[in-house]
Amino acid sequence: MGVQAEKIFVNLPVKDLKKSVDFFTLVGFEFNAQFTDENATCMIISENIFAMLLVEDYFKTFTKKDIVDATKSTEVIVALSTDSREKVDELVNKALTAGGKPSKEPIDHGFMYGWSFQDIDGHLWELFYMDESAVNPE
Repeated sequence: MGVQAEKIFVNLPVKDLKKSVDFFTLVGFEFNAQFTDENATCMIISENIFAMLLVEDYFKTFTKKDIVDATKSTEVIVALSTDSREKVDELVNKALTAGGKPSKEPIDHGFMYGWSFQDIDGHLWELFYMDESAVNPE
């Protein structure tokens, strides 16, 4: 089998770190204070999944490329699985209440259900639930 990474850190540029932390706190995420300062924070998504929210000027120190304006263009969709359809709805509704914007209407394929939102910087987040017992193992 190919690469076996232990953890994933998704790095996202943000315009205002405090506003982003406030937004994602209202959605229900927590942050690792050990990896938080005025330039960045580590948002804990799960035991092995993290989003590094980096102030744009600091983000620019990691790349020579222009930062995409996520309100106008998309480079990535962060898709996260949840343990239930209800959790999908709960998280998206919290994001919308906290100031996020709708991205797409909920999609129900029976065995798989998903819904998405845009965070306050325009990054796309998709939450989905998949009934593993309905998926053919072959």
